[in-house]
Amino acid sequence: MTTTTPPAAVGAQQDGKGSTRASRVRKRLNSRTATVAAIVIAVVWTIPTFGLFISSFRPEAELKTTGWWTAFRDPQFTLQNYQDVLFGQNASSGQLANYFVNSLVITVPSVLFPLAFAALAAYALAWINFRGRDWLYIAIFALQIVPLQMALVPLLSFFSRGVNLGGITLMPAWNLDGAQNFAQVWFAHTCFALPFAVFLLHNFISQLPRDLMEAARVDGATHPKIFRTIVLPLVAPALAAFAIFQFLWVWNDLLVALIFAGGSEVTAPLTVRLAELAGTRGNEWQRLTAGAFVSIVVPLIVFLSLQRYFVRGLLAGSVKG
Repeated sequence: MTTTTPPAAVGAQQDGKGSTRASRVRKRLNSRTATVAAIVIAVVWTIPTFGLFISSFRPEAELKTTGWWTAFRDPQFTLQNYQDVLFGQNASSGQLANYFVNSLVITVPSVLFPLAFAALAAYALAWINFRGRDWLYIAIFALQIVPLQMALVPLLSFFSRGVNLGGITLMPAWNLDGAQNFAQVWFAHTCFALPFAVFLLHNFISQLPRDLMEAARVDGATHPKIFRTIVLPLVAPALAAFAIFQFLWVWNDLLVALIFAGGSEVTAPLTVRLAELAGTRGNEWQRLTAGAFVSIVVPLIVFLSLQRYFVRGLLAGSVKG
């Protein structure tokens, strides 16, 4: 006589095995050895930044003759390095205050624009049925493999010459100057960020419960209302995760800003000015360390303030229930 195991029992056994395996992995990750290893890695990873922070407060003579670790034996600290870098009167001192503002002007819109456009596009691709939707999503996904450098020349030509087809001007040249060049940088960063942003947010939005969407439609909610009142609150961790990625990318970018904004004091970000200081004043270590730490402060604040949303966004979807 043959005994057949019901499918439900088989599923329960498989779930039990999966739960047991997951519990073993969780137990190993929570062990004392894993904790010590994580602490060691964190300390080793933080030491260079800590050394940079200490060096930025040391006098020039001390910084150039002794290592930063000697500051604890003979502490000599000064704020003159930051004073010179941020508000120095001569060009060689840095004058990073204006470039710091330029970085904020470039970064904030370059994060908000792709975030808004990608969220709308991801919702449409996930929950609005229209012809060619899947092919459009595949095309957006494929754009992620296009190297950034390949798009720089076409974009630069687009800004300077416009779009011409058969002798007909479809879009005139932008011909921007001065602070107007910020618009070119925003446009470039938005274009480069959209494929990944749409792909990331689509994965989150498409996993929302279908019953929830259908219930909202039965209650008479339109797509704009569903997107605003249901989707946005539920995918807030994903939005925060992408915002952190995009903020760090744009803030630390040198290539795009240098090409589309130029190197003038009016539009150049911190990265451009720091590259100039490293090239022309490479022996001024006290100014370079202070300038480097000025550029680190804002990304650290952004990451630490959004850290819980960032972790929640990375873990979203990993647990079903």
